[in-house]
Amino acid sequence: MTTHAVPTATTPRRRARTVATTVAGNFIEYFDWLIFGLYAPLLAQHFFPSADPLTALLAVFVAYATGMLFRPLGGILMGSLADRRGRRLALLLSISLMGGGSLVIGLLPTYASIGMAAPVLLFLARAAQGLSAGGEWPAAVSYLMELAPRNRRCLFGSIFAVSSAAGGLAASALGMALSATVGSQAMADWAWRVPFLAGAALSAVLLVLRRQLGESEAFVRVRRSGPRPSLRRLWHDHRGAVVVAALFVVGVTVQTTTWTTVAPALAQSRFGLPADAVYAAVTASIALSIVVLIPLGLLADRVGVLPMLVVSVIGFAVAGPFVLNGMSGGPGRLVLCLSTGLFFMSCLTSVLPKIMASMFPTHLRASGIGLPHAVASSLAGGLTPALATWLAGHDRLGWYLGLLTVTALLAGVAGVRAVRRARPDGELPEEHGASAPEATSPAPALVGSARG
Repeated sequence: MTTHAVPTATTPRRRARTVATTVAGNFIEYFDWLIFGLYAPLLAQHFFPSADPLTALLAVFVAYATGMLFRPLGGILMGSLADRRGRRLALLLSISLMGGGSLVIGLLPTYASIGMAAPVLLFLARAAQGLSAGGEWPAAVSYLMELAPRNRRCLFGSIFAVSSAAGGLAASALGMALSATVGSQAMADWAWRVPFLAGAALSAVLLVLRRQLGESEAFVRVRRSGPRPSLRRLWHDHRGAVVVAALFVVGVTVQTTTWTTVAPALAQSRFGLPADAVYAAVTASIALSIVVLIPLGLLADRVGVLPMLVVSVIGFAVAGPFVLNGMSGGPGRLVLCLSTGLFFMSCLTSVLPKIMASMFPTHLRASGIGLPHAVASSLAGGLTPALATWLAGHDRLGWYLGLLTVTALLAGVAGVRAVRRARPDGELPEEHGASAPEATSPAPALVGSARG
């Protein structure tokens, strides 16, 4: 890789383009992930024919879970790749896997056409998307935090969080628009393929754009003279940080899953609200969270990560259970309850990338982020809805509300510990020395040939 400067981030316009190219992968990931869940009943009809529709649907959700199972492997492999070969290469590989998986699903012949090969290929496509999802987060977060000016890292983290919510909204909006345009029969016959093909097309465009990215200066400097990265070195030198990061992500994931998945499900199953009202409330609440994320990021850069962490933890631990148990007053009250939970979640997600990135040195940052994030988020994200459903079904929702408080406090304790592992002012570890380029320039440059 050459090391001449690439003017990717030397002007506000170019920096904005670089940030957009980086976070767009997160947008596509959440778009594709939600599309699979939205069209699970239709996928069941085409790839898992059965006399029992429930059995077919369960088979699709096993395929969905396959993606979750491969996320930790993606976090480990591509986090290591990002530390060894560069953030740019990991970002290219992750979007290629995500787009390739979407393309396969969008073009895949049904069970009626090719028999058992259809579900097998569907599982392989989900495995590729799981690898992508596990690797995209650590590579993109490391790249963003190394690119961001020191007084704008929470803002950049908020933009990253906005891309997640926007991906989910786009998937939902496209699904509704398609259904309204072509009708339910066409959706069942062929139109369900359109969102997957759209995701593949977006991935192809982003792949071209990401090829123009330069490598972060922090990575290039450490690669020239720093220690060689390895998972063994990560565990030997930073096992405490890995454990703290995993506990932090567990707490964050339980809260996030509760307010984006569990709460809407409980609104229907426990409080009897109609499905269309719940969908509308979820859409409105997510839109409101998108509106507040950028201001929260700017506020976090001004006041620091600890106040935002304290606000979110207190909100989740104290107000969260009461709000979650008070969704029975109709759609308007449901919007208020969901928006309250998503506000506290936004306070947390606006500082999450900076907290995670500040725990590890440059040569191990992507691995240090990827390993605990992928493993903890997969376990907590996969088990939380099932546990909540089981407890609610046995009239033990109070136990889940108690768990919600405990995990909020866990996130708070681990988050404070994570902040203390970094510098008190929250700067990234490589900025400790006055000679580091980031310590003197307002925006770290990107280096490396556009072709690598």
